[in-house]
This record gives sequence, structure tokens and C-alpha cells, in this order.
Amino acid sequence: MTATHEVTNQVPPLVGHDPIAGDAALSEACVRHADAATLGSLAELGRLAGSEQAQEWGRLANENPPRLRTHDRYGHRIDEVEFHPVWHELMRSAVEHGLAGAPWASEDPHAHVRRAVGYLGWTQVEMGHGCPVTMTYAVVPALRRAPGLAARYEPGLTARRYEFGLREPTGKAGLIAGMGMTEKQGGSDVRANATRAVARPDGSYALTGHKWFTSAPMSDLFLVLAQLDEGVSCFAVPRVLPDGSRNLFHVQRLKDKLGDRSNASSEIEFEGTTGWLVGEPGRGVPAIIEMVNMTRLDCVLGSAATVRAALTQAIHHARHRSAFGARLVDQPLMQNVLADLAVESEAATALAIRLAAAVDQGESAFLRLAGAAAKYWVCKRTPGVVAEAMEVLGGNGYVEDSGLPRLYRQAPLNSIWEGSGNVIALDVLRALERSEESLAAVVAELELARGADRRFDDAVKRLSAELGDREGLPFRARRIAGQLALCLQGSLLLRYAPAAVADTFCASRLGGEAGGVLGTLPAGAAVAGIVDRAGVAAP
Repeated sequence: MTATHEVTNQVPPLVGHDPIAGDAALSEACVRHADAATLGSLAELGRLAGSEQAQEWGRLANENPPRLRTHDRYGHRIDEVEFHPVWHELMRSAVEHGLAGAPWASEDPHAHVRRAVGYLGWTQVEMGHGCPVTMTYAVVPALRRAPGLAARYEPGLTARRYEFGLREPTGKAGLIAGMGMTEKQGGSDVRANATRAVARPDGSYALTGHKWFTSAPMSDLFLVLAQLDEGVSCFAVPRVLPDGSRNLFHVQRLKDKLGDRSNASSEIEFEGTTGWLVGEPGRGVPAIIEMVNMTRLDCVLGSAATVRAALTQAIHHARHRSAFGARLVDQPLMQNVLADLAVESEAATALAIRLAAAVDQGESAFLRLAGAAAKYWVCKRTPGVVAEAMEVLGGNGYVEDSGLPRLYRQAPLNSIWEGSGNVIALDVLRALERSEESLAAVVAELELARGADRRFDDAVKRLSAELGDREGLPFRARRIAGQLALCLQGSLLLRYAPAAVADTFCASRLGGEAGGVLGTLPAGAAVAGIVDRAGVAAP
């Protein structure tokens, strides 16, 4: 028996690597849009993200999903969700390293780039806890439409302290936020919301209705939509009221999801639930869009992180596995696949961090259009990329131990959440139609690479022709959104990436010199160098 169970030609565990400093594309983007000191400030987080301990946290959090407790032993309604202890370690690490609301209270001019780089690196450990981290980050600019509420809650939302449990918010060292928009009859059509709000004499509102998707129900504060006579309006709903009593926040059930299993997504019932108006009556969608725009950034970051995590596993496997007399990484066709995955990852990373830089620089017009296009394209590409990375590992990648199945189940989430492909593609058109400044800002970004590559120039001309043809725009919305994102990625890679990466991107994504699947790069692509650049070496 001993001889038959000798382990040979298997890949060693990938531990001890740094997914931040050890990722050339990510670290270069950090220095480019911030500085070396910003990258250095993430060193501890990077080491933790690559550790065996953090990887174990990720595994345990997903194998032990949250549990709903609607009542205590005596029959009192409590509506609490229990998490495995490692969930709290993941959350604590993210919050204490400034990945939640901290940038909004920082005087660092690169605070949002720092946070984005850390988020992209850290969420490769485990994606589910990124949801409440994202919503806590995203809620702050929306809440500022109600200065009184912002003054009450913002200190906790921007703190680098994680404090789990339902208590009066101002008595906690740190707060977590959530969001409740969609309902079973409307989905992405939030104007179809049936939840009603009725004004009370004390200035608060009583909300009654059912929310179909509310993630992280143990958060301290939620932004939700409800109808007033003036139309859909935005409200801040805390779990615990200022007098210390529990708000009426009935968690009806937790969703049984494809992926994202560590995170509790729930259905919520409001029955005279107390909330406070955020923004003007009837202007709930513009109010909550402040939050949505920031969650959109994290959809791009999270998808780029998923792609990078899958690529890292694929290259690590190929470097240590042999077949047909040679290491996989040295075989031409495998190099084609890995290089194609690497180009996809670098393009996604470059665009994601550029969006974060736009937050630091106050480029709201650029972010409005570029963020929507990036959300559509990067998130849409992720499932196919992860599937291809899984194939690199073959049967080993199809079993849970490898971690690739968890990434695969997670991969579609960001493309669905906050508006799926059609909704986001149509929002690209909306941004184009409503804001000349947004289009001008994106065009200015593309012009920075004009003349650097003929294929890029031709792609920009095709995009311009698409935008100039006003006939049937909604039918072509996906095509336009994808072309816009590709041109933005091409502009960034031509200016900042190594020539081999930029040339391969232009040939395969803009010049039509590749097939319909990954791993079909044209002959002559500098695949070995691209793969070497993308590898994350363990110590």
C-alpha cells in the first residue's frame, strides 16, 4: 500500500505569497496613482492575505455559513444571525486595515486608492465578507445628504474598529452598514417598490413593506427605499433606536445562494419600522445612487480580485505540475492560456484602480460613465476567466480542496448584484445621454493613448461611430458598454503596462487576432514574459 500512495507530481500549497506587493500590475498601479509609501502601508495586510491562517479563515467561513435565529429560548423575537468566529476575524482585519469607511475621514490624498488596492488584495482570501465592507464604505457619501444623520453615524462608519452585535450605534466604537432596495415584484426596477413610509410628528417615518434582498442583516444601519406621496424616497433605518430599543426589523429567512455563502443575505419585513429621511422626499433614487456608485466600484474591484485569485492558482499549478515530459508552464499551448488570463487580469486591475483614483481626484463625471462600463465588462468577463483557470488544474481544480469551485460560484455575483448586465449597459447609455461632461472625461482619457497603437486608434473610431449612430441604441447597449470598457483598458495598458502586455491586449481584444475563447492569442505574442510577470512567487 505504501508504494501506491506515494505522492508525486502534486503541487505544494500556495502559502506565504503577498497578493498586493507580489502582484506587479497591482503594486505598479498603486504607486502610479498614489505613491510607494501607500504601497508600503499595505505590507502587513498583504502578508496576512497570503498566510495559511487567512486561507483557513476563508475556507471555514464558507463551510460554516451563517444561521438565522428568529427567536430566543423564551419565545421573544430577536432576529439575529450567528456567524462562525472566523467571519469576525475576516471582518476585523478588513475594517482595521481601512477597507471599510475609513477613507472618508482620512486626510490622505490617496486614501481611496490605498483602500482599493488593499480591497483587491485582501478579498482574494474570501469574497463574501467584502459585501458588508463595501456597503459600509459606500453609505457615507449618501448619508451626507442628511447632515444630522451623518453627524450621528459617520464617526462609527469611518472608524477602524469592528464591533459586532446589536447595540445603540453611538455607543459603539465602529459601525457596519447595509442597503435594502429590491423587492420581489420589482427587482432592479426600484421605482416599483411597494414599501410605504408615513411621517410621524417627531420627524421620523414608519416604514411598512417587504425587502427581497438585504445583505448583512446584522449591520447597524441600512439605507432603504420606500414610497411617499412625492415618490420613491430614501431612509436611514438603524437596527437599534436612539433609546436603545430594537427597531422592528424582522428577518424572515436567509437566502440559499449559489456562492457568497459566508455572507448572510436575507428577506426583511418592515412593520412600522422607524426610519429617517435621507435627501428630499421623492428623490430616493438620486440619494441612494450615491451609495450605488461606490458599490459599483467595489463590484469591479471584487471581480478583478476573483480573476487575480484564479490566475494565481493557475500559474502556481502550472509551475509545479508536469505532463508529457515537461512542466505545464513551459508548454506552448498552456503558455497561451496563462498569458491570456494574465492579460485579462492586468486590464481589469488597471481599470479598477484608475476608478479608485477618480474618487480621490473628485472626477465624478469620469467615474459616472467609466464606472458603469467597467462594472458591465469586468464583472461579465469573470465567470469565463475563472472557468478557464479551473481547467488549468483539471480534475484537481474541480474539487473543493483547490478553492477554485468557491471562486467559480462567486464569479457571477458582481455581474448580477446592483443591476445585472442589461441594467448596467442601459445605465451606460443613460450616463451618455444625461452628461456631456462624462463623455468628455472618458474621451479625454482615451486621447491620452491616441497614436500609440493603430489597433487602439481603430477601436476608438469604431466606438465613436457606435455612439454617433442614434438608431436602436438600447438594442446595442451591451456592445457599446463593452467597447467603451475595452478602449479604457487599452488606453491604460498602452500608457503604463509593459509593451508585451499592451501589444497582446490590443491584438487580441481590439485587433481581432484571437478566437472567441481564452487561450487563442496570435502567434508571436510574448507569452512567456507575460506569464512570468503575472506569477506571484512564494518565499
